[in-house]
Amino acid sequence: MVRCGIVGASGYSGAELMRLLAPREDVALEVVSAATSAGKRVDEVYPSLAGVVDLTFGEFNPSQFDGLDVVFIALPSGEGMKVVPELLERVGHVIDLGGDFRLQDMKLYEEYYGHRHSAAALLPSAVYGLPELNAEKIASAQLIANPGCYPTSAILPLAPLLKTGAISPDGIVITSMSGVSGAGRSASVEMSFVEVNENIRAYKPGRHQHIPEIAFVLSGVAGKNVSLSFVPHLVPLTRGIYTTIHARLAGAFTRDEMLRICSGFYADAPFVRVRQSIPQIKDVVMTNFCDFTLVVEERTQQVIVTSTIDNLIKGAAGQAIQNMNIVTGLPETTGLLRKEAHYV
Repeated sequence: MVRCGIVGASGYSGAELMRLLAPREDVALEVVSAATSAGKRVDEVYPSLAGVVDLTFGEFNPSQFDGLDVVFIALPSGEGMKVVPELLERVGHVIDLGGDFRLQDMKLYEEYYGHRHSAAALLPSAVYGLPELNAEKIASAQLIANPGCYPTSAILPLAPLLKTGAISPDGIVITSMSGVSGAGRSASVEMSFVEVNENIRAYKPGRHQHIPEIAFVLSGVAGKNVSLSFVPHLVPLTRGIYTTIHARLAGAFTRDEMLRICSGFYADAPFVRVRQSIPQIKDVVMTNFCDFTLVVEERTQQVIVTSTIDNLIKGAAGQAIQNMNIVTGLPETTGLLRKEAHYV
C-alpha cells in the first residue's frame, strides 16, 4: 500500500490527482492540504468526488505528512520551494508538479520565473521526471521535478529526432495551444468566459518560463546545444495542449524513416503513441497519452511535427502518478489506463 498526500489539492492538478488516486486499492490517500479551501470537505469543492474522496482540506502542516511514502506538491511555481525542504526529511518521496526544481541553474530559474530561489541547495538532487527519458534516475530519486505540460508535448516528439541526428539542433520553432485549465483555478478577468470564448491569444513570446526547460532537456538528449523559439497560445478549451514544431532536416530522411526512428525509440514507452494520422486533442483528453506524428516538407527540407496531450494528466497529474509508480516499484501504467468522466 502506497501512502500518499497532496499539498495544494484544491487546484485543478490537485483535483486530478485525487480523481486518479482515490479509486486505487493499492493507494491510501491520507492527507490533502489547501490553504484557500481549508476546513471544507473535498466533495464540497468538487461535488464530482462525492463518494470517492472522504477527506477535508486542511492548512499545510508538515507533521501531518510524517511517514507517507509519496507527497505530491500541486502548488504554483514559487510556492513549492517553501514546503519541499520541510517534507524531504519526513516522507519517502516528493513529486513537485510546479516549476521550482526543473532547472538546475538557479540564475536561469530566477531570470525566467521572476523570483529568488529559496531552496537552491536542493536543485542538484532533483531528478527531472519525464519517465520516457529518465526512468532509471526516477526509480532512485527522493525529489522528482514533474515536467511542465508544454515541455512534455515538445520534448517527447523531438527527443528521438535529435538523439539520432535526424534534425538540426538549431532554429527549432515550437508553437503550442493550451486550454484554460492550464492557467490554474484562481479567478481572473483575462481567464473569464467572456475574454476567452471565441478568442485566441499568444502570451509570453520569447520569455516563457518553459523555454529553458525545453532547451536544457533537449540539449542533454542531443549531446549539444539546442536553440529554439517557443510561443504558447491560449485557446477556448477546458483542457488539452496541441503543439506544432518546425525543424530542419539534417539528412535525406523520408517520413517513413523518421516515423520508424520515433517508433523504435518509444517501443517500450506505454504512453507515447507515434501516429500515421494527424493527432487531435479529443484523442488524448482524459488520458495519459502523448500522440504525435510528423511530415517531411521536401520543398523547405523541414520536418513538421504535431503532438497533443491532456495538460492536466500527461502534462501534470497523470505524469506525476507515472513517476510515483516508478519510484515505488509499481508497473508504470498502474491506475492510468482508464478513461473517466469529465468533471471540470
